[in-house]
Amino acid sequence: MSRLRFLAPLLIYSTWLASCGGGGATPSAESISAAAQLGQLIFKDPSLSASGQMSCQTCHEPSLGHASPFTTAVALGGPTLTDAGLRTPPAINYLKFNGAFKFDTDGTPMGGFFWDGRANSLAEQAKGPFLNAVEMANGDAATVITKLRTATYADQFKKAFGADIFNDPNTAFERVAYALERYQIEDADFAPFTSKFDAVNQGKEAFTPQELRGLVWFNRADKGNCAACHPSTKPDNAPAALFTDFSYDSLGVPRNNDIPANSVAGFYDKGLCNGGPAALNLAARTDLCGAFKVPSLRNVAKRKRFFHNGQFTTLEQVVNFYITRDTAPTAWYPSDLTGVLIYNDLPALERGNVNVTEGPYNRTGLTPALNAQEITDLIAFLGTLSDR
Repeated sequence: MSRLRFLAPLLIYSTWLASCGGGGATPSAESISAAAQLGQLIFKDPSLSASGQMSCQTCHEPSLGHASPFTTAVALGGPTLTDAGLRTPPAINYLKFNGAFKFDTDGTPMGGFFWDGRANSLAEQAKGPFLNAVEMANGDAATVITKLRTATYADQFKKAFGADIFNDPNTAFERVAYALERYQIEDADFAPFTSKFDAVNQGKEAFTPQELRGLVWFNRADKGNCAACHPSTKPDNAPAALFTDFSYDSLGVPRNNDIPANSVAGFYDKGLCNGGPAALNLAARTDLCGAFKVPSLRNVAKRKRFFHNGQFTTLEQVVNFYITRDTAPTAWYPSDLTGVLIYNDLPALERGNVNVTEGPYNRTGLTPALNAQEITDLIAFLGTLSDR
């Protein structure tokens, strides 16, 4: 699914630093708008859920790059916090540089929010958890606004959006989503650019030899080839590298049997072909089944679970999966009398969608693209992407 890029080996590291630009400066400490301040209060308010115990922050912990704080693959929500979700809550840092879902000129799906791109903006994404039966579990917008009427900041909400705003619950709910969007756009915590990578980029620090080697393996197409989907260079719309191209890819991640929904025979989470904006009706695009959003690798070393289904718990597992998925499939997939059931989280007819053409996947019958030392180097580099 991802687009191939020409990624020359980095022979002169000073040239690489220049090519990344001088971004990464911490945003100034200006006061955020009244709407964003309300968004911050809403983001942290568990009273807006059916259980009274789940807020946006419950699934998006600031200290983890606004990623999931749970050690389990999915969160438990609903009225009694006993209903299991389907996917790992995604990290939401740096999403303000994302855009609406679209197909690029070469047909590559890009943009959109959630793992399957079904929302077209931060505001649209913000509405989803309030009404999701296994998350905050409100029956409708009016139920959310009834709760908001009694919040300690209800008067602030009326001051910002009108004294009669609560008389129209649907409009008030749109304002809730707008406030959450402004909070994520305006608050520097959602895109701080304060990692060691940024400090190196600014000439304030230097990579260790191991981190520098890891960067090389990250970029080289014949090694990790991570930069094919997670570019390490600055895009036009951000002050520094985002480590995602906001595209989608089908990786053949093993089925996670710890997710309750996966215990149902014949159930598959197909990602993009069951997602995307409703108006596009991508259900007929079976070529998109199994594709999920490429996340930013910023703060990736802080995460407790990886991939949309939370199948892995360490970066070591993730990197080893990437490089040995097709060289040693028995390490990752179950077998039966017919052989190894590769890509077993997709129906058999759609397993051909899995990316097998780009490195490091394209090595069936060969040795893995990275050796043990190179894996350690790569993980050391990924650690430099954590904001501080």
